[in-house]
Amino acid sequence: MISILAVIYVVFISLGLPDSLFGVAWPVVHKDFLVPESFASVYSIITGVCTGGISLIAGKLIRKFGTPNVTFVSILLTACGLLGISFAPNIWIMMICTVVMGYGAGAIDTALNNYISLHYEARHMSWLHCFWGVGVTISPLIMAQFLDGDGGNWRGGYRTIAIMQFCIALLVIFSLKKWKKQDKTADNIIEENTESNKKSVNIFKIKGVITSILSQGLYCSMEFLIGTWGASYLVNSFAASPDVAARWVSLYYGGIMLGRLISGFISIKADDKTLIRGGIITAFIGILILILPIGTASFVGLLLIGIGFGPIFPSILHSVPDRFGKEYSADITGFHMGGAYAIGFAVQLAFGYIATATTFDITPFVLLTFIILLFVANEITLKLIKSRSLVNEIGSDS
Repeated sequence: MISILAVIYVVFISLGLPDSLFGVAWPVVHKDFLVPESFASVYSIITGVCTGGISLIAGKLIRKFGTPNVTFVSILLTACGLLGISFAPNIWIMMICTVVMGYGAGAIDTALNNYISLHYEARHMSWLHCFWGVGVTISPLIMAQFLDGDGGNWRGGYRTIAIMQFCIALLVIFSLKKWKKQDKTADNIIEENTESNKKSVNIFKIKGVITSILSQGLYCSMEFLIGTWGASYLVNSFAASPDVAARWVSLYYGGIMLGRLISGFISIKADDKTLIRGGIITAFIGILILILPIGTASFVGLLLIGIGFGPIFPSILHSVPDRFGKEYSADITGFHMGGAYAIGFAVQLAFGYIATATTFDITPFVLLTFIILLFVANEITLKLIKSRSLVNEIGSDS
């Protein structure tokens, strides 16, 4: 019979399916709805507010309803949102459906990432996020078929992904009993820790938490920027057709998937810190290739950027219990997710208006700036955690 871990792997595919859909469809969608291309930033900020907002209270939801129930309802909400978008008669109905989809995405992200970081080794975190990469890679390819073969019928692409989400939701609901039979679930750990320590703690006063959240936000800014505006960059700066641009963005997501597959094996010997640093360096090289004046050959940089991005997100999340303790891991993970979405979508909003008002040629230079900032924020986090550990050691010795 199928194991819980196997179900979680499939669920991670569902996490990725909606994430890359909007960006590749938008060059056609905005024309159908007669709205400016920059309106994608409004869409993104609505998604970010809903997704990030629910992430901030996800710890409480997990404790009250349990990880499996939160997972099922979240996938169901996402599927309904996608289906609604596929039938939306105008941009405003699409926005309402986006709110539903955003609430679903935020809760499940925190629930599963916390569950995995508590119960499984780093390699599973990387490989599970690799399966997220399967989802985000499949979506643009499916959408490309509808954009290319049916006169830009983006609705068919959304409808297809919605059906896939409903099927995964059914898989989760049939496995609910298996989750409950776990000897010790993530929810039990959270509840035990809550009972054993009644004092209220401001997690932002824990050294390294703020810069760690900032690191996650800087990463998400770049990932979201390419996901939302990558196709528009290729169309506007290189005159690529929408279907060709969708395939290149799919290659970028394929790079993320490959990076997470490789890092899963490397994590057997290397720690999260090494994986994060290696990912940043690889992505930095990919961005430099994207900047080179070699025409469409620079698109290969997207693949390398994706490979570099691969280990960063899962490694930061997996390191939360080790860096800050298991007791508040669900809450800190939730704030990582919520903070990352807030920063990422705010950057998208600003970039969308700036790029459409000036030129999309600035895209790789913006990415270069953010990858450098990510490196700095990550190194500061490591120093703060090290200083906190030293203080604790001195305190325990005395």
